[in-house]
Amino acid sequence: MNNKNNDHNPEIEQILDILRPTDVVELKVVDGDSSIFIRRPKPTTPNNLSPTDKKPGEIAMPRETRPLVIKSPLVGTFYFSPSPDKPPYVLVGNHVGVGQKVGVIETMKIFKDVTSNVRGKIIRVLVESGQKVEYGQELFLVEPEEPKNV
Repeated sequence: MNNKNNDHNPEIEQILDILRPTDVVELKVVDGDSSIFIRRPKPTTPNNLSPTDKKPGEIAMPRETRPLVIKSPLVGTFYFSPSPDKPPYVLVGNHVGVGQKVGVIETMKIFKDVTSNVRGKIIRVLVESGQKVEYGQELFLVEPEEPKNV
């Protein structure tokens, strides 16, 4: 990781790409004699005013929602489908429910289902089929669905 300030280090760029869509504020990576420490400012919001709070006579605007994340439950190789000749479990635009299978991870020749822990619409896939993934790595971004009033 030894580089001059003007050089672009692909490893650091990869770390930054992974961090961008997350809420991680601080990260330290140590690799032998080299280390990097990243600190981002904490998000700030007004203390007592939420996006839907309104003054008298104002129309309430919908609360801005952040995408939910489906993360890898273990280390291994992620696959979108049970085999190369089968369709993927989910695609961008598909709606998923809690407990729905969205992929599988192979670890030591054992396949483990990856299931959604959120309810909503898949808006972005963050990995490729056949890609090595880490525990807790973000796999999908999901637009949350409002609960249905019955």
